[in-house]
Amino acid sequence: MKFISILLVLLLVLLQYRLWIGNGSMTDVHHLEQAKQVQIEENEQLQERNQSLAAEVHDLKNGYEAIEERARSEMGMIKNDETFYQVINQNSPEVKQE
Repeated sequence: MKFISILLVLLLVLLQYRLWIGNGSMTDVHHLEQAKQVQIEENEQLQERNQSLAAEVHDLKNGYEAIEERARSEMGMIKNDETFYQVINQNSPEVKQE
């Protein structure tokens, strides 16, 4: 009887060890849940970014306004019938040329 009691206590300790410390323990599950939540948040951000890029691609394929806006802002292009004015700020520091 004493042998069975010692065996059962030993088995209980072994099972508790696996529950709290061993592979697949509660701490491992907790860390995996945190990593899962971080990955879900990152996926949501990337999905929003993909949607905005898809909308921009759609605008560039179907509308000339988006293409015109890009040409004006990124390349400094103007239309044929427009006049270009450049405003120089007098308060800006001057570059000394020697």
